[in-house]
Amino acid sequence: MEEALLLPEKREILRTTTWDAYMEALKKVSYIAIPMVVVTLSQHLIRVLSMMMIGHLGELSLAGASIATSLTNVTGFSILVGMASALETLCGQAYGAEQYKKLGIYTTGAMISLLLVCIPISILWIFVDKILIFMHQDPLISIEAGKYSIWLLISIFPFAILQVLVRYLQTQSLILPMVMSSVATLCFHVPICWLFVFKLDFGSGGAAFAIGLSYWFNVLLLGLYAKYSSSCEKSRLCFSSSEVFASIKEFFPLAIPSACMICLEWWTFEIVILLAGILPKPQLETSVLSICLSVASTHYFLPFSLGAGASTRVSNELGAGNPEAAKMAVRAALAISMTDAIISSSVLFSCRHVVGYAFSNEKEVVDYLSDMTPFLCVLIISDCIQAVLSGVARGSGWQHLGAYVNLGSFYLVGIPVAIISGFLFHLQGKGLWIGLNVGNLLQSLLLSLVTSFTDWKKQASIARERICY
Repeated sequence: MEEALLLPEKREILRTTTWDAYMEALKKVSYIAIPMVVVTLSQHLIRVLSMMMIGHLGELSLAGASIATSLTNVTGFSILVGMASALETLCGQAYGAEQYKKLGIYTTGAMISLLLVCIPISILWIFVDKILIFMHQDPLISIEAGKYSIWLLISIFPFAILQVLVRYLQTQSLILPMVMSSVATLCFHVPICWLFVFKLDFGSGGAAFAIGLSYWFNVLLLGLYAKYSSSCEKSRLCFSSSEVFASIKEFFPLAIPSACMICLEWWTFEIVILLAGILPKPQLETSVLSICLSVASTHYFLPFSLGAGASTRVSNELGAGNPEAAKMAVRAALAISMTDAIISSSVLFSCRHVVGYAFSNEKEVVDYLSDMTPFLCVLIISDCIQAVLSGVARGSGWQHLGAYVNLGSFYLVGIPVAIISGFLFHLQGKGLWIGLNVGNLLQSLLLSLVTSFTDWKKQASIARERICY
C-alpha cells in the first residue's frame, strides 16, 4: 500500500534497492553455505570410512560397531552438537554487535561446559555392553559394541572442542580455515585408520581410536588458527575466570533447548529404525529404511549448510541491529534451499527404478526402494525447509520454540502416525516412513509460521540487549 502511493520513479528505485539487497543476501548466505558443505561432509566421512573398513572385518564387528555408533550418537554426539549450537546465537550476535571480545569469552565458557558434560557421557559409554544386554540384544554383538564404545571414548572430548571451534569460526564467516582443516583431517584419517585396523590388528577398536586421533588433529589445526591468525585477533579465546564463568550462566539457558531441539529430531530417525526391526520382514524393512536414511542424510548436508549460513547471517544482522537485513537473509536461504529441493527430488524420482542398484543387487530390495522413493522425495523437500528455518531459530535465539515444535511434530504426531500406519494399518516400512514425513512436514509448517510471525525489530532489540548489556 505504501509503495503504491510513491511516484513511479521512486517505486523503481525502491524495487532496485530491494533487489540489490536480496542479491547481496544471496551472495553472503552462499559464501558460508557452499564451503560448509565440504566441512560437514568431510567430518561425516571420517566415521563413514571407518565403518567401511570395519565392514571388511566380518559381520560381528560391523554389527557391533553399527549398534555402538547408533547408541553413542543418541547419548553423546547429538547432545554435544545441540549444546554447541547455542553459540550460533551468542557468538553470531556478538560478532554482529562488534562485541568481539565476547566471542572469545562465550567460546571458552562453552568449551568448559561441554567438556564437563563429556564426563557423564563417558561413564555411560563404559557400560554400553551391559545396557545392550539389558535391552535383550545379542550378547556377542553387545560385547563387541561395548569394546567399540570404550575405544571411542578418546573421541568425545575432541569432538566437543571441535563443535565449539566450528561455531566460533562459522559465526565470523571464517569458513576457509575449516574447509582446509576438515579436508586435511580426512586425508590424515584414511591411512591412520587403515594402519590401526589392518596392520596393527586393533580391529574395530582401532577404527574408533583413529576417529579420536583425527578429531584431535582437527582440533589442533583449528586451535592453532584461532590462536595465531590475525583474523581472530579481536576475538581471541579469553581465560579470565570471572567473565568466562559469567558466560556459562548465559550459555546453558540457550544450550539446553538447543540440545533438545536437535536431539528430539535426531532420535526420531533412530526410533524408526528400531521399529523396523520388529516388523514381519525385519531384514528387508531395516535394510530399505537404512538405505533411505542414508540417501536423505547424504543430501541433508546441503540444506544443513544453508541453515548454518542463515543462522550466521541472521545472528550477525540482529546483533548489528539490522532486522530488515536479517529478514532478507532468511528469504535468500529459503530460495536457494527450495531450488535444491526441486532439483534433488526430481532427479531422485526420475532415477527411482535404478537407484537401488547402488546399494544392493537383490531385486526385492531394489523394487521396494523404488516404491519408497516418492516418500523419500517428500522428506527431502521438507528437510530443505526445516533445516534452513532451524538455522534461523538458532541464529535468532528462539531454540526453546524449536524444541517445542520438534517435540510436538515428532513425538505427539510423527511417531504415533508411524506406529499406527506401520503396524495397525499393516503398511510396514512405508507406514513408518509416512510417520516420518508427517512429522517433518508438520515441523516445517510450524517453523514457517513461527518465522512468519517473528517481529524482527523486537528480535534485534533482544539481541542488542543480550550482547551489549
